[in-house]
Amino acid sequence: MLFAFSIAPSGGNSGTDSVSEAVAAAVRVVRESGLPNETTSMFTTIESETWDEGMEVVKRAVEAVQAHAPRVSLVLKADIRPGHSGQLTAKVERVEAALDKG
Repeated sequence: MLFAFSIAPSGGNSGTDSVSEAVAAAVRVVRESGLPNETTSMFTTIESETWDEGMEVVKRAVEAVQAHAPRVSLVLKADIRPGHSGQLTAKVERVEAALDKG
């Protein structure tokens, strides 16, 4: 299963528009989980064997951001496909292969 999510703090009084410290706290949780993951400019994606395993990491990442702000926004998209693994990279590889064909 793939879980792509974006977590952002809001309502804080840091005096800046940057959310990098709060986002870094969430990404730290993801990386420490040991699950395959990828972070891009807009989303972090993790791959887990089960719904519960993936959602537990998302929950802990939200909690990490909550430590920085009184309000948190979460956007979550999931590709629930039991029995398939390695999809974090395999899906991209299939698209790249199709592009190479012209």
